[in-house]
Amino acid sequence: MSKKIAVLVTDYFEDSEYTEPVQAFKEKNHEVSAIEMKKGKTVKGKQGKSEVVIDESIDDVSPEDFDALFIPGGFSPDILRADERFVRFTKEFMDAQKPVFAICHGPQLLITAETLKDRDVTGYKSIHVDLKNAGANLHDKEVVVCQNQLVTSRQPDDIPAFVRESLRVLE
Repeated sequence: MSKKIAVLVTDYFEDSEYTEPVQAFKEKNHEVSAIEMKKGKTVKGKQGKSEVVIDESIDDVSPEDFDALFIPGGFSPDILRADERFVRFTKEFMDAQKPVFAICHGPQLLITAETLKDRDVTGYKSIHVDLKNAGANLHDKEVVVCQNQLVTSRQPDDIPAFVRESLRVLE
């Protein structure tokens, strides 16, 4: 069954961490909506290889409109977590136990939303201390699935496992 996936993304996202999962989601007929501050804006990946046209403004969407949340890595999550609207949006997905997929620096939004206490997670090595300080149970593995709801991975090399487990949780 097709699901609606919200993607929180802005400039300096890690190109492959956005493009490869989104392509996989679309291949399985899931609907993907890129969400940022301004609908129609074009955001650019930090490698300069990818551009994403924003489908929806954060002001015009609600977590109720979506079945799952995807947070690609790069510098994008750190930029977005400074905006309370994105933090609240993320927290509502976690509180509702909806599927959440976060790779590399993506868990930074989950840290700021204060939703990782006692949750099993991974992330990029530079945020390991932050994840521990947020009360998470850190695992240095290519993919960690917590309560068949939260899927996290560390880096671009982990994308195949991240995509596999994200698609499994969506089933």
